Amino acid sequence: MHVQIVLFDGFDPLDVIAPFEVLYAGGTASDGAVTVELVSAEGPREVVSGTGGLALRAGAALDPHRAGLVLVPGASGRVGGPDETPGEQPAAGERKQDDSIPVLLGRTLKTPLPALLEKAMAHPQVTVATVCGGSLVLAMAGLLEGRYATTHHLGLDMLDATGVHAVSARVVDD
Repeated sequence: MHVQIVLFDGFDPLDVIAPFEVLYAGGTASDGAVTVELVSAEGPREVVSGTGGLALRAGAALDPHRAGLVLVPGASGRVGGPDETPGEQPAAGERKQDDSIPVLLGRTLKTPLPALLEKAMAHPQVTVATVCGGSLVLAMAGLLEGRYATTHHLGLDMLDATGVHAVSARVVDD
């Protein structure tokens, strides 16, 4: 099985690194039956997370036709609006502090990512999974309407607002 973990500007590093480590270890233990790579909608590039300017390198473009798993992380940033930390300036290499999680997730809609995820979801040999707020990327792109999904408890109302049946649970399989 091949796993593509999607990076986008403002991604949450924990949502990427933890699954990467577990899946990589699974590949090692299974003599390569599981492979994992970091990808972005735009192709190979440095992608800045929403945490302290930490950047990871996407080694390839997301391939929505490649059989396996596509994993979409959530974003890391402020929960509220820009008025919560007035006057705060970003350090060198950091994202602007007024980037809230909904804004970071919403910016993915202006990239090729939604169209690529739609193609992946339509492919019968591709499973699309999300971590935390990653489900909001799919929901805001209109890809989960009428389906069941979950996210961080602070984002459940956003799921509902997009026509998703929000479930208060750790895991939803739909």
